[in-house]
Order: sequence, then structure tokens, then C-alpha cells
Amino acid sequence: MINVTKTFLPPQEEYHKYLEQIWDSNQIANGGKLWYELQAKLKEYLESPDLILTANGTLSLQIALKVLAGNGEVITTPFSYVATTAAIVWENCKPVFVDIHPEYLTIDETKIEAAITERTTAILATHVFGNPCNVEEIDRIAKKHGLKVIYDAAHCFGVKYKGQSIFNFGDVSTCSFHATKIFHTGEGGAMFCKDPQLFKKLFYSHNFGHKGATEFYGLGINAKMSELQAAMGLAVLPYVPKLLEARREITEGYNERLNFSSIATMTLRKSTAWNYSYYPILLDNEKQLFKVKKALEDNYIFPRRYFYPALNTLKYVEITKCEVSEKSSNNILCLPLSYDMTLSQLDVMCQIINS
Repeated sequence: MINVTKTFLPPQEEYHKYLEQIWDSNQIANGGKLWYELQAKLKEYLESPDLILTANGTLSLQIALKVLAGNGEVITTPFSYVATTAAIVWENCKPVFVDIHPEYLTIDETKIEAAITERTTAILATHVFGNPCNVEEIDRIAKKHGLKVIYDAAHCFGVKYKGQSIFNFGDVSTCSFHATKIFHTGEGGAMFCKDPQLFKKLFYSHNFGHKGATEFYGLGINAKMSELQAAMGLAVLPYVPKLLEARREITEGYNERLNFSSIATMTLRKSTAWNYSYYPILLDNEKQLFKVKKALEDNYIFPRRYFYPALNTLKYVEITKCEVSEKSSNNILCLPLSYDMTLSQLDVMCQIINS
């Protein structure tokens, strides 16, 4: 059986070495030694701004929205995982959907200004499958209209754009360290922020608002990553270069073997050093998608309709027509991509798809 992804687990003895430190310290929460060690190692590895480790990626989005969006309208993409829109609605903001670019699959920056109203407070855009948005143009629009920019960079671990970490862009970037991601802590996530004052507010917001033991800066929730999660991250991190190399080889294998006369894949934005996080294919229509999906599943190969459905069609949002996103959602499959796939498995999958 070949699933769309597979969690990498480090050797147990390496994880256990970190667990021994937890048992010795008897501390599993509230910013322990491993939490700070992982934070420092990630900042160095990613060449990124300051970061705050969180219990999961969705909490990172919610805190960024709570701090920056002010219950206003948030311009966002309809083509993302449901957490992007759910976080907006959960924080009592209103999602305003802007359609996507048909090749990059990221928010179409040329349509953003037309969606801005006096109630707009922020832009929340997703770097889809690790493919960067047009960050320069989004930054220009945001500054012109006095808006905040949050990036859902859940898929972007290790991605660089024009030579720098993709987490350097926006007021806040968020990432997921879920078990399905290239780098993971089992569950987990992070917020990245360059501004010291904003960073301070994000930090206390993820820890109940604490200012010491008995005082509080302001409102906060519990979004802290545990030492157990940090231990997994520290055990996984040294393997990331090998994982990326393995995924690169599988991606290139797909590129060489698939027949692109009847299917397409995402166009990577120029100047991007990608992380090979997903391999999406776009079929001509939904009927063809079901045919390919069934043929793969009949051979115990399980792709995923990712992202489906388009978020502008959810029951708890104001329905907005986004033709490109809806068509993409209906016709897209993410093919299996993991660190231990073999070329013989790849050959079988590509033969089935091509036929």
C-alpha cells in the first residue's frame, strides 16, 4: 500500500536520548530546555527571523489573526487547506476570497486591490504546496492600504525565495510541523516574525498572556509546544537534508515519466529553492480525475484530492465565485511522495496514470 505521504520517524534510540533529558529535568511544558534548543537550531537551519514554537500550525494562524486582523475583513485564498479559512472565521473575522493564478495556484495578486474595503484589515495568503506567492506585490499593496500580511506557509519548511527564507516575508509567517510534513514534531507549528514588538505580543499571546507568574501583558491562550514535541523535532531535524534529497529524486522521476500531453502540474515561481513537499497533477476534468484515482486505488495506491473542496464553497462562509480555484480543486490530485519511495513503485504509478 502506497499512501500520499508517510511520516518519517527517527531511530528510536535517538528520540529516547532526548526523552531521558526530559525525565531528568521532570519538565515537559512551559519552555523547557529542549524547546529552546529546537528554537535555536531551527532559526539557524532555516536562516529565518525569530520564531515561536507552537502546539500546532492552526494555533499559529489563530494567534496571528487575533493580534493583527482585529475582527475585520481578511482577504484570502480559496485554494488552501481548510484550516486557513477556519482560522479566520474562528477568530471572528470575515474571509473575503480572491481567486488564484491558474499556473502558480497561489492567490492572484492582481485581484487583491479590487477586494479591499474600509473594513479590510489583513491579507492571509498561502504559499501553496511550498510555491511562494508574489510576495513583492502583496507587500506593495499592503503598505499602500495600511494592511497587515500573514502567510500560511504550512508547506514551506526549507523553502527559499530569492536567496532568503520564505519565512522572512509578511508581518507574520506560520508553519506546520504536523506528522505529514517534511520536518515534524508529531504535532506542532511555529510563528515567524521580524518585528521585536510584534514578536513580544505573539509570544505572550501563546502563553496565556503571562508576564511572569502573577502578572499579565494581556489576553492570551495556551498554544505552547511541549518538550515531548520538541524532542521529536530535535531527533528529526538532522535527517531533513536526506529527506529533501530523496523527495527531489522522486519529483524528478515523476517529471521524467509522466505524460504531460493530458495532465499538468504547478508552475514553480522563479527564484524559488523548493522543498519538494507535494506533487500535484491537474487533470482535464473531474471525470478523468475519478478514473485515474480509481485505477490507482485498485492497485493499493492512494493519492489525495488536495485541496478539495474550494474554500469559497464552505457552508460557513459567504459564497463567492472563484472559477479558477473551483476548477483546480475539482481536477487536482496530489500523488504519493515520501522519503522511502522506490523507482519501481514510481514506474508502476506513472504507467497507471499515463494509461
